[in-house]
Amino acid sequence: MKPQTVIEQLLFSTVRIEADKASVTEAGTSFIFSYEHDSKQYLFLVTNKHVVNGAKIGRFFFTLSDGQNPRIGERFDIQVQDFQNAWVGHPDPSIDIAAMPLVPVLDHIQQQGKQAFFRSIPHTLVPSDEQLADLDALEEVVFVGYPSGMFDAKNLMPILRRGTTATPPQLDYDGRKVFLVDASVFPGSSGSPVLICNQGSYSTKQGIVIGTRVLFLGVIAQVVIREEEGKIVIVAAPSSLTPIVRTRQMIDLGIVYKSTTVIETVQEVLRQRGILN
Repeated sequence: MKPQTVIEQLLFSTVRIEADKASVTEAGTSFIFSYEHDSKQYLFLVTNKHVVNGAKIGRFFFTLSDGQNPRIGERFDIQVQDFQNAWVGHPDPSIDIAAMPLVPVLDHIQQQGKQAFFRSIPHTLVPSDEQLADLDALEEVVFVGYPSGMFDAKNLMPILRRGTTATPPQLDYDGRKVFLVDASVFPGSSGSPVLICNQGSYSTKQGIVIGTRVLFLGVIAQVVIREEEGKIVIVAAPSSLTPIVRTRQMIDLGIVYKSTTVIETVQEVLRQRGILN
């Protein structure tokens, strides 16, 4: 397989996480994000804080590369001790985004005589204010990850899903740096990147445009549920693989932290490393 289209490359931008917490193992999604500063590219893994908080040991894997293309089905497994402390959280405690530098992981793989195949989501896909203003309130989105811990274990592929925005992405829902999507969010979806991927043509407020539009809108973190007595509440998107009891029902609305919070988090990592002031 030679990933050529935007969607095919998106398949290689995510990394499945397993986190050992006390007596349970939780699954989640992370993705590879690249950020440019002073003409230098920095690579990060990004996920939700709640996926890694409290994790003593973390595990993930990469598909191996033949130097140009992925070696489908061949993996390199990585285990990290003190997993929680390998991540840096967004400086605002209420924002559920965390990032970890990726280069040390890639260096470790190379030291074993292997090479990882991956694609990153570049910071240039974060929409500008002008691009956000041109979006409709209802836009089709795609997200990729590991719902209910599922993935193609033979070919090492994540699961692609579709949905739509449920609130205007240019607005801060309920005063938070989030918007809602109308999509099924299941355990393991935490940390999934959410994108607009239009190919061939797409609609704007000015009319139909011929071409391709790819925008990185944000990261799935929370889900809206209905409790037994009918009360609507928002909780962290489950990462435990233990089934939810029947008295709490998901209503197919997910909470997405905006992609600007990812920028803010990786900038915090770079500040802690003395690269940014």
